[in-house]
Amino acid sequence: MKKTLNALAVAAAVATAPALAADTQFAVLVLAMPTKYHYEYIPVARESFEKLARLHAFELTWTAQPGAFEGDLSKYAAVVLLNSSGEEFNEAQRAGFERYMKAGGNAVVVHRAIISKPGLWPWYEKLVGRSFVIHPMLQTAVVTKTDANHPATFGLPDKWIWSDEWYEFSNPHSVNVNPVLAVDERSYDPTKIWPGQVAKGMGADHPVSWWQAYEKGRVFVTALGHNQAMYRDERYLDHLWGGIWWAATGR
Repeated sequence: MKKTLNALAVAAAVATAPALAADTQFAVLVLAMPTKYHYEYIPVARESFEKLARLHAFELTWTAQPGAFEGDLSKYAAVVLLNSSGEEFNEAQRAGFERYMKAGGNAVVVHRAIISKPGLWPWYEKLVGRSFVIHPMLQTAVVTKTDANHPATFGLPDKWIWSDEWYEFSNPHSVNVNPVLAVDERSYDPTKIWPGQVAKGMGADHPVSWWQAYEKGRVFVTALGHNQAMYRDERYLDHLWGGIWWAATGR
């Protein structure tokens, strides 16, 4: 019985939505590893991604195992790191991800996936484009478009009221990124944080989503997406899908 349960657990770790045969546009791999602060969102996000796959005719592979990055990633038009940071990868998984990007693969980095211990994997830090510093308590704020021509903004108004953890960033590797969304720090309190911690905000230039070319591929990053309710929000899903579609196709 124990062996049977173990086999079922392994089989459940990597699951693919029903393929859409000739109608399938491309394949996407989503890595969603449960972590201390990010696990409740997973079943909600998975359901929403499966709906997106059916609606937009792409093949979805969903996994909680970073070991997928040791295999052949070439079939995927994009890989999505959904609240799952590369800092959790072992050497073989890092090498697999680097090979994929150097061969023209594309990546989408969502919320917690931005965070990586400084100096642990500089290649990954450069792929993300910014380094996490701190975040204040979750608050409602005003998000504005900085690039209305990017698909990740097409489903959003020019000004959008959103509640999230407003990550603050540094740029230790001097990476040039292309912001698509920014948060207006005048609309929330960047210093509202837990005792013993200090957050100062970033001022007028505070991106929360951006893109860049990296190696031979495309990278889309969004700092939005902390809790499970967000993965039911149509505007947020439009934002996320726009970034995935752009990463996968370049359109």
